[in-house]
Amino acid sequence: MKLQQLRYIVEVANNELNVSLTAEKLFTSQPGISKQIKQLEDELGAQIFQRSGKHLSGITPIGEKVIDVARTILNKTHDIKVIAQEFTKPNCGMLSITATYTQARYALPPVLRVFMQHYTDIALKMEQGDSAQCLANLKNRVTDFAVLTDLTDLSEEMIALPCYHWNQAIIVPKTHPLAQQVVISIAELAKYPLITYDAAKDGVDIRQTFIKAGQSANIIFNTADADLIKTYVRLGVGVGIIAKMAMDKTEDNDFIILNASHLFSYNTTYIVFLRSLYLRNYMYDFIYQFSPHLDKKTVNQALSCANNNQILTMFNGVKLTVK
Repeated sequence: MKLQQLRYIVEVANNELNVSLTAEKLFTSQPGISKQIKQLEDELGAQIFQRSGKHLSGITPIGEKVIDVARTILNKTHDIKVIAQEFTKPNCGMLSITATYTQARYALPPVLRVFMQHYTDIALKMEQGDSAQCLANLKNRVTDFAVLTDLTDLSEEMIALPCYHWNQAIIVPKTHPLAQQVVISIAELAKYPLITYDAAKDGVDIRQTFIKAGQSANIIFNTADADLIKTYVRLGVGVGIIAKMAMDKTEDNDFIILNASHLFSYNTTYIVFLRSLYLRNYMYDFIYQFSPHLDKKTVNQALSCANNNQILTMFNGVKLTVK
């Protein structure tokens, strides 16, 4: 049994049984991968993959268990290299982050600017995706950290640390009827077409607030992109409901920004990582720079918790920043 064979079966599973795509990603040949998988199956005396002709069509029950163990072994071999590098090259390595649009566009840039100035030999890898993609990247170890709001797909192998709260704001052109309102109600908002976030992608669903108030939200445009919300509000298409931190007082001075904290509950941004991740010192620093209440001691305390419910309880008395 070879590590290479374990890597092949894990990557084939990650790539939805597409051997050709796996070969392309691993810079090797399709016949070479197929041969190594067959040799491993012969050694085990059991099929890992189901086949339909020459194509892989599924994973056998024993294959599921073998692949799970193979993932663990590969992860541990990676950790051995990381541990060695922590002592030999403490300020060298990679920081990979997958974040939802709002976090990637508005929350992370100032933090990463300072981080990269300090850690000049750390390679940064960024990816933007919806909440499900962020957590899928974590599960598949494509990324070290996910920064997001929606924890619907969170699994027990993941650690979620609360970073800060953020509120929504209502934005309208200066000539809009709502521009003169001091306090806006849900009933008043229901009179206008709305442009806001896609709940499926960003985890923020304002519809529930309207339903609880006995109103219907006339949402004409859903998007994860705050800049698109601004664009269509500028066109006069509708009223924007947007993350307050996405508004710039200088660049967005053509809008009236109205408080919505009394209408919509605040959202919480989390930084999420696998419990099995070996946290290097520069990773602790990144977490701390993103959320100063998450120092190394606090992160390690969270890691000692049995599950995420205990972690959330641990932060009950912590007053998070509101953006």
